[in-house]
Amino acid sequence: MFKLFAKFVFAITGWTVYGKMPKELKKAVIIAAPHTSYWDFFYARLAFSIIGVPLKVTIKKEVVNHPLMGWLVRGLGGIAIDRTPNEGNLKKKRSMVDAMVDLIETREELIMMVTPEGTRKRVKKWKSGFYRVAEQANVPIILGYLDYAKKHAGFGPIFYPTGDYDKDVEEIMDFYRSKTGKYPELGVF
Repeated sequence: MFKLFAKFVFAITGWTVYGKMPKELKKAVIIAAPHTSYWDFFYARLAFSIIGVPLKVTIKKEVVNHPLMGWLVRGLGGIAIDRTPNEGNLKKKRSMVDAMVDLIETREELIMMVTPEGTRKRVKKWKSGFYRVAEQANVPIILGYLDYAKKHAGFGPIFYPTGDYDKDVEEIMDFYRSKTGKYPELGVF
């Protein structure tokens, strides 16, 4: 039902979806970039539904388990992130990276969307969490994108971290340099 809704919205707004999800790929981190607007989640969610990606996004467990909003958040792909401190250190929360790696490792299938900017505001560089999660969980990074100038949404190449962060991120960012966010002035490029 949601897929039909997504196709309808894309048809009336002029957006086109590109790319296919390899059926054998069960675990991955999807970059969602550029991320400059609240609308990005809406269009990304619709595009991934059309492509057939069982997309998940991490959200604080209190939101996912909320008695009034939890059903909607879970329906849109929200998955609880638990940063409860480890037993040995009751004061320090676990890192987002460690919590995300645990989610990937404890599931048969998990395609997790991450925004490398970490915010819709202007940033000078991407955060490294998406890369560290993929590297530590030994999963690929799918280059997902929204290009508002062309009204294109979809996947670029699948990227496997080599361990050379600077080189890899430069190569990944090369793909995104031709993509235009809703508010280009807020983008990294």
